[in-house]
Amino acid sequence: MSIGTGVVLFVIGAILVFAVNVDTGGFVDLDVIGYILMGAGLIVFVIGMVMLARRRQAVTTSRTGTDSVTGERVQQRVTEVDDPTTRIS
Repeated sequence: MSIGTGVVLFVIGAILVFAVNVDTGGFVDLDVIGYILMGAGLIVFVIGMVMLARRRQAVTTSRTGTDSVTGERVQQRVTEVDDPTTRIS
């Protein structure tokens, strides 16, 4: 979501800078607002890419053994996410 938000901010800023030529009477400079939006969009896009690269990775360990009482084959799977204290079985 943050990557899309960054792109949208950048596009809106580029439209304000390069496509809109409106004289606001000196009160508001649309070019400056456009450049600010383009900078904010770039920052949000980069943060989104960094967060995407740092996604959680999971490691699944599978163990197979034989139950000593019944003689049946038993399989256990343990999935560990980044935090080793969090286990999903």
